[in-house]
Amino acid sequence: MKEQWCLPPEHDAEFVCAMEDVLDVYHRPFDTKRPLVCLDEASKQLIGETVQPLPPAPGQPERFDYEYVRNGTANLFMISEPLLGWRAVRVTPRRTAKDFADVVRWLVEEVHPEAEKVVLVMDNLNTHKRASLYEAFPPEQAKRIADRLEIHHTPKHGSWLNMAEIELSVLSRQCLDRRIESVGALRREIAAWEDERNDRQVEVRWQFTTADARIKLRRLYPVIQ
Repeated sequence: MKEQWCLPPEHDAEFVCAMEDVLDVYHRPFDTKRPLVCLDEASKQLIGETVQPLPPAPGQPERFDYEYVRNGTANLFMISEPLLGWRAVRVTPRRTAKDFADVVRWLVEEVHPEAEKVVLVMDNLNTHKRASLYEAFPPEQAKRIADRLEIHHTPKHGSWLNMAEIELSVLSRQCLDRRIESVGALRREIAAWEDERNDRQVEVRWQFTTADARIKLRRLYPVIQ
């Protein structure tokens, strides 16, 4: 039996530095002028049916044929505000720097136009950087957006530190664990999931602290001679 894990290196100063930075951000008090936003991405394969599935009946689950049609993939940008119990998912055909930049522009200019800074936690994907804004927008607009970001990157091999990954996991289990054939259908299904979860204001209550890390993850810290 084998299990796949994302294992951080031991005695790694770069890892623990980024980890403690993110953990400190998570324990800041709520501030409307500096909203905490976690961002993550995932892809979803679009699958079409070759034969119309048979609907469920009493004592009989839905049945579908083992053959299917591949209709490409879509990219999901998960935006999570864990302190507010709010999330939004942007579905795009691709996962380019310009797609990322458009999501960030939306966050800064439309979702939080009055904020002094948007505190953005995300991983180290090659498009997750301020430079992507300059690929998508004129330099004046790119600089204006970049100046309103406070970016904190999770460490490499530390994606579990991104609370948006928790939301993506829930989305996958509750909504995406089945065949969805088109981008349009995917957007409709996700919108229904998103609305229901936002109506209930489901929060992520983060408990793990820097003090916990220094005890439970001691092996990750450099040994000082």
